[in-house]
Amino acid sequence: MKIAQVAPLFESVPPQGYGGTERVVSYLTEALVELGHDVTLFASGDSRTRARLVPAVERSLRLDPRQPDWLVWHTMMLDRVFSLAADFDVVHFHVDFLHYPLVRRCLTPCLTTLHGRLDLPDLAPLHRHFREQALVSVSNSQRASLAGRWLATVPHGLPTQLYRFHRRRGRYFAFLGRISPEKRLDRAIRIAQAVGVPLRIAAKVDRVDSAYFEREIKPLLDSPLVRFEGELGEADKDAFLGNARALLFPIDWPEPFGLAMIEAMACGTPVIAWRCGSVPEVVEHGVSGWIVNDMDQAVDAARRIGEIDRAACRRAFERRFTAHQMAERYLAVYAALSAARRSEPDSDEAERAPHREPR
Repeated sequence: MKIAQVAPLFESVPPQGYGGTERVVSYLTEALVELGHDVTLFASGDSRTRARLVPAVERSLRLDPRQPDWLVWHTMMLDRVFSLAADFDVVHFHVDFLHYPLVRRCLTPCLTTLHGRLDLPDLAPLHRHFREQALVSVSNSQRASLAGRWLATVPHGLPTQLYRFHRRRGRYFAFLGRISPEKRLDRAIRIAQAVGVPLRIAAKVDRVDSAYFEREIKPLLDSPLVRFEGELGEADKDAFLGNARALLFPIDWPEPFGLAMIEAMACGTPVIAWRCGSVPEVVEHGVSGWIVNDMDQAVDAARRIGEIDRAACRRAFERRFTAHQMAERYLAVYAALSAARRSEPDSDEAERAPHREPR
């Protein structure tokens, strides 16, 4: 198939540091190329890929000191995508909903994976208006709050050899991701202190969360058990996660997926996670980690983490969350979407346009 992948421009593909969506787009793109498909990636110019790269901006927007207007550059990228859409069998978007009005006028099958939380109030009327959009969720819990034309749930996947299996249990807990209110680093610090095990923190602080970091988190970093290491790149995560006793994932929000959980599992490192959002779909309780409901359960799980077989944890990753499995699932969606388009009766553009709700 001739496939276009359309990535956000905030980070390169893959990102140099933090960046979940762009990282998943990279794994999917490279897996599709390995499977023999003709893939074109629309992304920032500092991206690295074996696909054909169509750069929409010279460098990823977050790392550009000029702080460029993200809407300007995404608008120009989408114009380029739709000018070339006829060259593809399917166009796969990962940019939220900016492209929806243009999809209505495109004859090439288009698919959107929604990577973020979907329980925000304005998303419901948006998706009622654009109810014909073909959507994929990254977990079943993610889509539960939003009615739409859901074609599938496709969990994220990682290249099998990206992370090595680490057989030995480490001496510290790990926290990986963003420092923000919903990620609850404060809980992770309290768990580590309760069991007397060091906590290493690899995380970024977005500008929007800087006040929260200064007010709520920075005072907690003075603990002798806590070490803040800042933002890690891809090359450093294998050792960071693989040498950990467990990944602490003490979230307090409807997590759409949680890539860090499967990154840890790929290393054989179990996960201790709150029962929120996608967690029960990702972590197999007692196999790849412990799912908890409160702080008492979390502290008990931290003390019992040695009961988790690290080899079984790695096998759980290989069984469910590889990049090739993700690519194969998407290829099935692409094929179904293309077949549905081919089965449509010939009609002019007006007849192809979606029905409007009555006023």
